[in-house]
Amino acid sequence: MATSSVSSIWAKALLAATLFLAPAAFAAPPADPAAARIDAFDHVLVDAMKGGATLGVKGRAKKLAPAVDAAFDMASMTRNAVGPKWAELTAGQQAALTTAFTRLSVASYAHNFDSFNGERFDLDPNVQTRGTDRFVQCKLIPAHDKPVALLYRMRQTQAGWKIIDVYYDGVSQLTTRRADFAQPLATGGASGLLGHLDVLTEKLLK
Repeated sequence: MATSSVSSIWAKALLAATLFLAPAAFAAPPADPAAARIDAFDHVLVDAMKGGATLGVKGRAKKLAPAVDAAFDMASMTRNAVGPKWAELTAGQQAALTTAFTRLSVASYAHNFDSFNGERFDLDPNVQTRGTDRFVQCKLIPAHDKPVALLYRMRQTQAGWKIIDVYYDGVSQLTTRRADFAQPLATGGASGLLGHLDVLTEKLLK
């Protein structure tokens, strides 16, 4: 993956970036269940990167979709990205927005993690606990560029620990998304935001 593609990941689509070496260099899964969740996701992410042009962006998206669903609490993330207006939406609108935001997240990974050129992801085994949440720190280390600091905020769900936010150099990606969602939501309501998300997703999958 080109350095420019790595640096554009968070500006383009959020969410998300991760943390490990190529599959042959993976150590044993972390003991902490929150870190282990990210470890499992990254195995799939690296495989998709290695698939590169052979899989194509849609093939990478298909491969990554189950992994994103397993690693992220997309319902919580969508609710928080929409903000206070979430309570005004019907259950059907909430479900549709969650689905659309999930598709966008998958497309973002598939589009930006398009090949493997020696990047590595280093996980800090010292998982922090703050209240009911856990924070997993890591660094994305490109082959020929400075490391990028990433912080994953995890929360316990019925399906185990899941990501509820990603911080890129200290900036919450949900905060960034909420700012992006504000205008289409204010002018077009749920349908306006759905259209906005669909347009972003289709651009990434071309």
